[in-house]
Amino acid sequence: MDLFADRLRAAPQSRLQRGAAAEALGLAREFARRTQVLEEPGTPLREMPDAGMFAAADQITVAVHDLALVLSDEGQVAEAVRLVEEAQKRAGV
Repeated sequence: MDLFADRLRAAPQSRLQRGAAAEALGLAREFARRTQVLEEPGTPLREMPDAGMFAAADQITVAVHDLALVLSDEGQVAEAVRLVEEAQKRAGV
């Protein structure tokens, strides 16, 4: 995960604008959603705000670390890793 965030930070603005930042934000939102479901089941879901393309790497880092704190089994961890790998491929970084 940290590798994905580091590559986003190093990516040129043009790559971020072509979808890498949107991909990262989408993954950060999904991880934040999963965290909320595990920590606060039954509460209305909140959406992580779009803080801009230059903040996408930080947003994904925070979201994945929050999720890691609440995951309870290896299957959930493997699923999160798979989602990161897929997002990184789609982002092209």
